[in-house]
Amino acid sequence: MRRIIALTLTSAVLLGAAPAAATAEPGVTATGETPALFDDDLGGNADADDPAIWVHPWDRSRSRIVGTAKNGGLRVYDLAGREVQSIPAGEGGRFNNVDVTDGNLVVVTDRGRDQLRFYRIDPRTARLTDVTAGDPPLLFSADEAEVEEQATGYGLATYGSLAVVSRRHTTRLGFFTIRTVGDKVTYARRETLDLPRTFELSDGRTWTPCGDPGEDPQVEGMVIDPRANVLYAAQEDVGLWRIDLRTKRKRIVERVAEFGAPTDAECTPTGPGEGGRIHADVEGATIYEDYLVVSSQGDSRFFVYDRRTNAPVTTFSVGDGKRTDGVQHSDGAAATSVPLPGYPKGLLVLHDGENKPDDGRTSTNFKYVDWRQLGLRS
Repeated sequence: MRRIIALTLTSAVLLGAAPAAATAEPGVTATGETPALFDDDLGGNADADDPAIWVHPWDRSRSRIVGTAKNGGLRVYDLAGREVQSIPAGEGGRFNNVDVTDGNLVVVTDRGRDQLRFYRIDPRTARLTDVTAGDPPLLFSADEAEVEEQATGYGLATYGSLAVVSRRHTTRLGFFTIRTVGDKVTYARRETLDLPRTFELSDGRTWTPCGDPGEDPQVEGMVIDPRANVLYAAQEDVGLWRIDLRTKRKRIVERVAEFGAPTDAECTPTGPGEGGRIHADVEGATIYEDYLVVSSQGDSRFFVYDRRTNAPVTTFSVGDGKRTDGVQHSDGAAATSVPLPGYPKGLLVLHDGENKPDDGRTSTNFKYVDWRQLGLRS
């Protein structure tokens, strides 16, 4: 969920540790981008949100970037940023987050219908085909009347046959098993986990993140670390959680800077909080080799952590370059360390919430970043 807030807080402290020593941010620019999407009637109400990367099994040049466009469905791009396929969301559909699992299965949260949708990528054509089983079950809602209230499937992380889905406007995570039935794909819910909605501050007070009545602090950005059997879940107004997938034990890696801060009627912080460096919302999360990358949407920066220890490594922002504009108020992120044409050390794809030039129409898109620009070992 994109928003802009006033950054009026004092310097942040990483939960459970002293702040890491400040280092100069690398000067990062995007090396490519996708066409602008416009969230208006003329543009088909397409609003870029979350990307996923599919690596072709034998011809890396035919790898694809799959991005959600909400009411605009799915958009598929090549490594040059050209759109090569567009898949409509259909009546009532609103595609929010996307992931790739099991080699060539694309999974999408359909926020409009409270369902998962599935698309198989054919390596011969590098095109997506809908393989969703007929009449898929509702993710969270009891019936269609509840779907209309739109507390529906939102964020997504997958690995193998596991899909973790967050529920919009709540703290709930659902754990689902992906099942193949013949040539179609469906799913069944295994269990749920509710993250906290209220928190105790250092002075003993109880704090609840500011929001609209009836809306709890939701999760969107998520990624599974299969090495550690861990889920990282970004609770937008709270912080980044590390959740053990076996025991469901959880701890916060880093709080948002606004954690515990007083707010005015517009939910703008009016004083210091007790949080970390990330400015709400904490959003897209992705893994590249030994690194975890997380979006700090409020100040358009990205935080990199050691994947094993979760210690801070570096921060960066993506500025304007010769070929593209920068990245602002980013939602989703995806990374691969597989060498690709033009990206010998791998590719980082980031949602850009303020694509330029806007020419009078607000637009969004996805930016391609060469991993080498971050100056980290691979």
